[in-house]
Amino acid sequence: MNQSTTTSHDAARPRASDPTFVLAQHGRSAVGLGVRRQWTSAADASRALRSGEASVVVGCLPFDGRQPAALFEPASWYPEADDAADPLLGVTDAIFDRLPVRTVHQDPAPAEHVARVARAVAMARAGTLDKVVLARALRLELEDPTTAVELLRRFVADDRQGNGYLVSLPADSGLPGGHMVGSSPEALIERAGLDVYTHPLAGTAARQPEDRDLDREAALTLQTSHKDLDEHRYVVDAIESVLRPLCAELDVPPLPTLTHTERIWHLGTPIRGVLADPAQTALDLAAALHPTPAVCGSPQRAAFEHILATESPRGFYAGAVGWCDASGNGHWRVLLRGAHLAADGRTLTARAGGGIVADSNPEAELAETRLKFTPVLNALGVQERAEALLAATAGPGTPA
Repeated sequence: MNQSTTTSHDAARPRASDPTFVLAQHGRSAVGLGVRRQWTSAADASRALRSGEASVVVGCLPFDGRQPAALFEPASWYPEADDAADPLLGVTDAIFDRLPVRTVHQDPAPAEHVARVARAVAMARAGTLDKVVLARALRLELEDPTTAVELLRRFVADDRQGNGYLVSLPADSGLPGGHMVGSSPEALIERAGLDVYTHPLAGTAARQPEDRDLDREAALTLQTSHKDLDEHRYVVDAIESVLRPLCAELDVPPLPTLTHTERIWHLGTPIRGVLADPAQTALDLAAALHPTPAVCGSPQRAAFEHILATESPRGFYAGAVGWCDASGNGHWRVLLRGAHLAADGRTLTARAGGGIVADSNPEAELAETRLKFTPVLNALGVQERAEALLAATAGPGTPA
């Protein structure tokens, strides 16, 4: 293993080797190769940065902070690789072959997810919860093995902003092995000097790209939806409550604006601040903010406990993925729109969810999870078969 760590000033092209970490956006990427040392808690990793033991920490945080994190210092670090690093990301206009899917399993089945949402709606109307984010899993077995880098290329090529992430999960310290791979649209926290930025997304509508008028109508409906505005406000208020005491300045717009991917309209609020204490690193801020109501709910403790009692363990889904260097700068995104690729290269587990409030419609919430599975199905090249895949029953071994 290479024991030297490339400094944050190096922006050279990574060698043609499978990376252990990638965070990509807008045609550039932060890339880590190998593992020099690793940590299973954000607190331990943060101490290593402060003490000078580590020059950079990369990886991902789990949804449940009591579970082990996948954080490590890469053996080599390239914080500003561009898309000329063709072994990784030079694929903007690529067309990929389909990766055949042998079986599909949904957890829970669509009808059970609808029933779970209905129970959560009843709780919200009774005042037990303001909001809770409920997710379900899609487990796919591929005919032939693939690699995490191959999937990353596909996710990046399919994302309009070139978003992508890849994190290696060593099969020790309670980690499952394999990789987390995807293309999250949501910035949890970015820090550059004392400047911090976050852009929470909550409130969703399907786009209608084939009809411009319908697409505008969908956006306007979302922007004026009391249900979605309420859902979004819970997220913004929670983020503000964390950042306000840490910042000398904090700009929180009073109303969200529209942002979109190729398939989804979101309500988003860009929040900018100036830290009061330079000792607060990007990793510290990510750990303090996570999990926001965008992936958990409000009140946080009640929503968190309801999720744990209702869903199978989320693992790293709805956690955070990113990096932080010894100066405290870094970039963390909410770990969404992706999947866990098992070490066998054949088994892919994706999760998708939505925020449930008192005005939620259970059938519409089911449709939202189907919409949010689309990036994974596109990465596999099976988007034309998406409806058939997502209509499959929940039994194991269901033919795809």
